Amino acid sequence: MIKERINFYISRIKAGRLSEMKKQTIWIYQYARRYWKAMIFYTLLGVMGTVISLGSSLVSRDLINIITGFQAGKVVQTFAMMVGLNVGNLCVSKVADYASSWVSMKVDSEIRADIFGKILVTDWESLTNYHTGDLLTRWSSDASNISSGVLNFIPNLIIFVFRFISAFAVVIYYDASFAFFALMGVPVTVLMSRTLLRRMVNNNQRSAAMGAKMSGFNQEAFSNVQTIKAFDLIELYVQHLKQLQKEYIDMRLEFQRMSIWTSILMTTVGMLVSYASYGWGIYRVWSGVIDYGTMTMFLTLAGTLTNSLNNLTSLVPTAINITTSAGRLMDIVEMPREDYSQSEEVKAFYEKYRETGIGLSLEDVAYSYKTGTKVFEHASMEAMPHEIIALVGPSGEGKTTMLRLLLSLMQVADGKAQVVAQGESISMTPATRMLFSYVPQGNTMFSGTIADNMRNVKEDATDEDIVECLKLACAWDFVEKLPNGIYTELKERGGGLSEGQSQRLSIARALLRRSPILLLDEATSALDVATERKVLHNIMQDTYPRTCIVTTHRPTVLNACNRVYAIRDRRCVVLNDEEIDEMVKGF
Repeated sequence: MIKERINFYISRIKAGRLSEMKKQTIWIYQYARRYWKAMIFYTLLGVMGTVISLGSSLVSRDLINIITGFQAGKVVQTFAMMVGLNVGNLCVSKVADYASSWVSMKVDSEIRADIFGKILVTDWESLTNYHTGDLLTRWSSDASNISSGVLNFIPNLIIFVFRFISAFAVVIYYDASFAFFALMGVPVTVLMSRTLLRRMVNNNQRSAAMGAKMSGFNQEAFSNVQTIKAFDLIELYVQHLKQLQKEYIDMRLEFQRMSIWTSILMTTVGMLVSYASYGWGIYRVWSGVIDYGTMTMFLTLAGTLTNSLNNLTSLVPTAINITTSAGRLMDIVEMPREDYSQSEEVKAFYEKYRETGIGLSLEDVAYSYKTGTKVFEHASMEAMPHEIIALVGPSGEGKTTMLRLLLSLMQVADGKAQVVAQGESISMTPATRMLFSYVPQGNTMFSGTIADNMRNVKEDATDEDIVECLKLACAWDFVEKLPNGIYTELKERGGGLSEGQSQRLSIARALLRRSPILLLDEATSALDVATERKVLHNIMQDTYPRTCIVTTHRPTVLNACNRVYAIRDRRCVVLNDEEIDEMVKGF
């Protein structure tokens, strides 16, 4: 019966938090193992510091005995030895701190870079389930928790165990009775650790969630200052922030209260152990069993034993903290990855047909959102080099979704989605994105110069290349009037430019990349009709064999398009000239 209950509890433990921590620890190991030499070096420094500290305790014992007259010896020589050992211990400690900081920073940078890269290749649709503020918190805070904790955890575990065993061995060697008093606090420490484990896990998870919530709120607020001001929402957002701060403070105070009571209990236990050791030491000295120096050494070593045990206990929350952070990062990086296995095939395809152009073809494509809502069913369309194809339809009917399917940000559920050239085709995957340029809705400019923004998509672009594309996008007329031309600094999100100017710069950047296929998602919505038509005309007149697809709400440019598809009943329907004229007249 007892054996069955034990097996039951063991299975519960394995299936619970310990099983999760094991999985997370294995995940962390992939980073820690790259720095095993540094970890060994740090461990050896810690062990060396422990040996020096023990030597210092022994020398201190001899010095006290010399002074009190129990033993003969050289005071100056012994004192100098003690000073030398303390200085050596200080040097070893500082070198260990430096080594730990160096490795921690290296691993922190490596983890962040690795996680950053993995987030960027994570399935886009899955990634959108997370708030950008939450992603930022996981990428920064959780990565730092791992880097600062994991490299110290194993070395410190070895160091503290060695320190405990070595101090305990010295105590046993000189007077075994002191070991009992030195270890009086062990049962309390063990019981406290078991009680606090569950609370620590819960607290870490709550703290991480609250941090992500506050980060998300701040990120959204600062990104939408203009909207907050325009709707006079300043007081409302300040109150929202104060409420979040109150929740955070209440949570932290709750943690602090738990920490205070734990500290009081542990300190009380430590004081009882210390006083008991003092009392026993005085008794042993009066009994003539030990001398004053040995008693002083025992008291020092009793403190070492207690501190080592407390340090070992403190590794429990460290382990929980880093495994919790690892779990949060694993949630992200273990989501489905995008498939770039066709990259070499796509590069070869591009090199073969770059001079003649590449088009695209969709046949009987179906797609549904994860909620189950059908967007496309038996949808077909095609676009070929030197063509401008328009996609029209009411908002929410799937125009932007279609472009995301073309970019393989979303995967078609059924049918064929291919890039084509002269009878040859390749299925669309994330690898085929190298064939596309994309101008999404909204402002997509980055801080930096206009030239920097342009060269983001083509690093080797000359000033002449940039100016040529600015002219095609009807942007050069205002750029050349700026104080520093293409080297004019832009603020965040293109601050300092109008929406129409930013759109034209975005189009110029897409043209500069010279991709075979250009996607414009409402990219001319902020332009006047004349400029919009001129931009599309310039793209048509460009000799580069480009395939262009435009989504628009404004039918005024439809007559300039080679073909117009209307999204109706989850399909792409080609409009005839009469239908197009009717749309233009009704606009």
